[in-house]
Amino acid sequence: MVPLPSPQQLRYLLALADHGHFGRAANACAVTQSTLSAGIIALERQLDAGLLERGAAKRPVFTPLGLEVVERARRALAALEAVAETAAASRDPLSGPLRLGIIPTIGPFLLPRLMPALREAFPRLRLWLREDQTERLVAQLDRGRLDLLLLALPCACGEVETLPIAADPFLAALPAGHRLAARDRVPVGALAAERLLLLEDGHCLREHALDACGLPRGTLPGEEGFAATSLHTLVQMVASGLGVTLVPQLAVAGGVLAGTSVEVRPLEGEPGEAAPSGRSLALAWRTRSPRATEFRDLAPAIAAAMRGG
Repeated sequence: MVPLPSPQQLRYLLALADHGHFGRAANACAVTQSTLSAGIIALERQLDAGLLERGAAKRPVFTPLGLEVVERARRALAALEAVAETAAASRDPLSGPLRLGIIPTIGPFLLPRLMPALREAFPRLRLWLREDQTERLVAQLDRGRLDLLLLALPCACGEVETLPIAADPFLAALPAGHRLAARDRVPVGALAAERLLLLEDGHCLREHALDACGLPRGTLPGEEGFAATSLHTLVQMVASGLGVTLVPQLAVAGGVLAGTSVEVRPLEGEPGEAAPSGRSLALAWRTRSPRATEFRDLAPAIAAAMRGG
């Protein structure tokens, strides 16, 4: 029988790959550096393969085989953890730790309502939050560092299962006194003709706004490519008269316009065309996650918080 690596050996290997430093990897695993190094050497001997290049480099350098083993180790540990998660979920659903990733254009506007609602509905659930851009959240989900994501579709989500839970229409955000503010609805074509302010690259809302306005992706906003890092900054730029933008209804309901004179109007399409629908807020988890049933059970509570109910 082929001797198999232990879960601890794989954890040491992944910690080294993730931290790129023996000392930090050892701290992450709560062991000494010598223990971690010995565990990886034992793994190499057990596999009869070199996973690291031995040389004068200060940072660990993985061999091509080592990089492949790292990725297989991630999947192997995720599968082992799924065994324990399956048993735990069957004993007491929606309890214990849940690592939730959420994008910045949702988190600040939903969490003040969502967190109290979840504490009341699922008192044994311990929610750990990570706010980041979609691409990085999906990568952490794939690596097993997160259990569930709350994001906006469409997006490049990779091989995950998604469950749309709420529509989030776009509104035109205009400086006070702007000529388009005199209308009950803003034609999307008229908005596209204005100086359109966007979030910086990496935010899915940037691409969603360009799609809604019928503009090609990669379009530079404003002058000299200036872009905002958050919705709050974007609104302040509009308030200063630098241009117009699109904001999600969720953010408006969450107070993103507070303290400004920015006016918002619904959008309408060109004659004969439907108005842009905005984005779809959704949960996402790893395909074949043993907690998929739990996540589906969690969806109605999140959707209710979005509606303010």
